[in-house]
Amino acid sequence: MKWDLTYLFPNLDDFEKAYQETNQIIDKIANYKGKLNEFSSFKEFFLMQKEFEKIGLRTYQYASLLSDLNKKNSENSARLQKVQLTFVRLQQTLSFEEPELINIGKDKIMSFIDKDKSLEEFRFPMEKLFKRQEHILDDKSEALLANFSSLASVGRNLYSSLSVADIEGSDIMLDNKEIVNITNSNYRAYIQKSNSPEERKDIFEAVFSYYDAHKNTYASIYKSVLDADYARIKTRNYESSLESYLFNNNIPTSVYHSLTKVARENTAAVKKYLKLRKEYLGLEEYHTYDRFLELAKSDKEYEFQEAKELFFNSIKHLPKHFKEKAEDVLKDGFVDVFEQTGKRTGAYSSSMPNLHPYILLNYSKTLGDVFTVAHEAGHSIHSMYAAETQPSTLQNYTIFVAEVASTFNEHNLLDYIINESKATKNEKIALLQRAIDDIMSTFYRQTLFAIYELEAHKLVEAQLPITADDLSKIMINLYQEFYDLDITKEEVKQYVWAYIPHLFYTPFYVYQYATSFAASLKLYEDVKNKKVGAFDNYINLLKSGGSDYPVNQLLKAGVDLTKEEAFKAVVNRLSELVDELEVVLKS
Repeated sequence: MKWDLTYLFPNLDDFEKAYQETNQIIDKIANYKGKLNEFSSFKEFFLMQKEFEKIGLRTYQYASLLSDLNKKNSENSARLQKVQLTFVRLQQTLSFEEPELINIGKDKIMSFIDKDKSLEEFRFPMEKLFKRQEHILDDKSEALLANFSSLASVGRNLYSSLSVADIEGSDIMLDNKEIVNITNSNYRAYIQKSNSPEERKDIFEAVFSYYDAHKNTYASIYKSVLDADYARIKTRNYESSLESYLFNNNIPTSVYHSLTKVARENTAAVKKYLKLRKEYLGLEEYHTYDRFLELAKSDKEYEFQEAKELFFNSIKHLPKHFKEKAEDVLKDGFVDVFEQTGKRTGAYSSSMPNLHPYILLNYSKTLGDVFTVAHEAGHSIHSMYAAETQPSTLQNYTIFVAEVASTFNEHNLLDYIINESKATKNEKIALLQRAIDDIMSTFYRQTLFAIYELEAHKLVEAQLPITADDLSKIMINLYQEFYDLDITKEEVKQYVWAYIPHLFYTPFYVYQYATSFAASLKLYEDVKNKKVGAFDNYINLLKSGGSDYPVNQLLKAGVDLTKEEAFKAVVNRLSELVDELEVVLKS
C-alpha cells in the first residue's frame, strides 16, 4: 500500500542521469533563438521541447512524490528544489520563444504546422498563444520576467515550509483520558467520533491554534502571493487578477460571477440544513467543526480493500474499458494509502503525460475516505483516457474540468450505496447527509473561498493594506452571509484563510470545484437516466484532455456553464435533499 517509484527510476543514480540530461537539452534549446522563422529549426525546436518534457516531467514527478512522502526529509526537499530550479532555467531560456513567434506571425507559424503531421499537436497551443499575444511582452521584457519567476513563487514555497515541513501535531487528552496526537489529517475523524462539545473544541483548536499563533506570518506570505499576482496583471496589461487567471483558457469572467451570484442568492437550504443539524444533534450552539458530526452515528470502519471493492461494484454497470482503467489506477504500487510522519496531508492524483498516475491518500477508514478513493481514482482515470487518445502536448486537461471525473465517481458511488442497502432509517440519514455535505463542501464552501479570493485580490489591486485582521474580516462576513454563523465565537476559525493551501499555491483554483461539480452532476444525471449518447459524451470529454478550451469541452458534452441554470440545478438538488432529510429525521 505504498508507492513503487522504481516505475519512474530504478534508483537515484538513474534519476541523476536524467536530471543531467534535462539540463543538456536546455542548453541545446537556447541555440534556437532567432531561428524559429525557418521551418527546419521550428520543427527541431518544438520536438526538442517534447523530448525535455518526456525526461524532465519524469524527474519532476519522481522528486515531487519523494518529497511528499516525507516533507521533513531535507534531502528530498533539496532534490525537488533542484528540479524546480531546472524548470525555472527552462522558462528563462524559453523567454524568447513567444515574442519571436508573435513577431513571425500567425499565418507563417500555421503554415509550418500544416507542412508536417508531427507538429499537428502544437496547433491548439499556437492558437492560444496568438489569442493572448496582447499580453506578451517583447523579448527583453520576457527575459526579465523569467529571471524573477522564482521570486514570484516564494510565497508558495514559504507556505509549504510553514504549513507542512515545520508543522507538528498537538497532543491532547480526550475525555476518556487517552492522549492522542491531533494532526491536519486526523482531526476530522476525532471530531466525528466525539460526543463532547468541549472535547470537539479542544480537537479543533489543536489544529487551528497554529494558524492563530502564526497569523501575521501567514498574512505576510499571502500578501506576497497577492503582490506577485498584482505585478503580473500590471506588467501584462490585464484588467484584474481574475481575468489573468481565466484568460488563457478562454473562460469568461461571467462564469465566475454567475457562480458566486447564484450561490450568494440561494443560501436558504444551506441555513435550513444547519438548523436541522443543530436541533437533531441537540446542540446548544452550532460550530463550524460540528459539520463533521454524523447525524446517524456509526463506528463502522472501512478497510482500504473494502473501499476499492465498493467503488468497483458501483461501476459494474459501466462499459468494460472504464472498469479496466478503474482497476489499473488503483493497483498496488501506484497508491500510497496511510498517513505517516512528514507525509503531505490530504489526497491527490498526480499525473504526467504518458506516465501512469500516482494517488496519494491519508486513509483513516471512514466513509468519507471511501469516497476519497473513488474521487482520486476519477482524476487518474481522466488522465489515462487523455493519454490513450491525445499526444503528450494535449494530454494535460485544465483545472476547470479536472473535478468532473472525480465528482462523477462520487455521485455514482453514493447512488450505489443507497440503492444496494436495505436503507434503514439510520442508513438513509447517513447517505442523505453524505449527499448534502458533498454539495455543501464542494459547491457552497468552495464558492465562499472563491469570493474570499476575489475580495482579497481587490484589496491589493486597490493598493490597500493587507493584514491578518483584514483577511479575517472577509471570512467573518462570508461565514455570516452563507451560514448565519459568527465564527468569532470560535476564536481561531477566522484564520481558516491560512488553512486552505490552494489559496496560496494556486490562486483562483477553488471556484472550479464548484463549476466541475455542477457539470458532473448534469453529466451524471444524463448517464443515470440513460439519455442516448450520454456516457459516450462523458468519455469523449475525458478523452479530449487539453485539446480545446474547457467551456467548449463541457458544451460538447452537454453542459453550458455560461448560463446560471447549470448552477441553479445544484441549488435545487440541495433543496430537495434537505427537504427529504427533514422528513426522514422526523419520521
